[in-house]
Amino acid sequence: MIVTIDGVAASGKSSVSAGVAQALGVPYVSSGLLYRAATLLGLEAGTDLGDAAALLACLEAAPPRLEPLASGNRVWQGGRDLTPDLHSSRVDSGVSVVAALPGVRAWVDAQLRALPQPFVAEGRDMGTAVFPQAGAKFYLTASPRVRAERRASERPEEVDAIEAALVERDRLDTLQSVPAEDAQVIDTGGLSLQGVINTILNALH
Repeated sequence: MIVTIDGVAASGKSSVSAGVAQALGVPYVSSGLLYRAATLLGLEAGTDLGDAAALLACLEAAPPRLEPLASGNRVWQGGRDLTPDLHSSRVDSGVSVVAALPGVRAWVDAQLRALPQPFVAEGRDMGTAVFPQAGAKFYLTASPRVRAERRASERPEEVDAIEAALVERDRLDTLQSVPAEDAQVIDTGGLSLQGVINTILNALH
């Protein structure tokens, strides 16, 4: 069993996926953390983030490994836990460039497809490109303002600046972030976190 939960940036995918996975008693898989890991490692190596060959060389030299847990995902590189460094502003600003590279996308997709099922997979294109065979697909959306206000509660930045960054991120992510034709689209703007989780669980039963 694979459940895919895709959506735009800051639409609540990770929190919703964790809640759904815990209710189902399965792990959830955060594809975005692998793209963030690739971005972080590229930044640390001083690599041009648009240079797919150089990024892939970084990834293959010391591959990051996703640990999917129902309580939250972690990314390891050997014995180093990369997770605390993956949600910085510098990674935020570079991850769309990295995620648009076909070679990096193929590398991430291969890591995800190698994970044991069942799980809940969240990202941008889980239901379209990575797991098109998934039996249940959902796509989360919300206005840029709503998403900015949510993100501002998690980090010390101004709502207007976050909103502007999210609008630009949406523009950059357009190619990857489209709902699967058979996905149920959920506007999370007027729903609580538990409300979104319940909507998905009700659709699964």
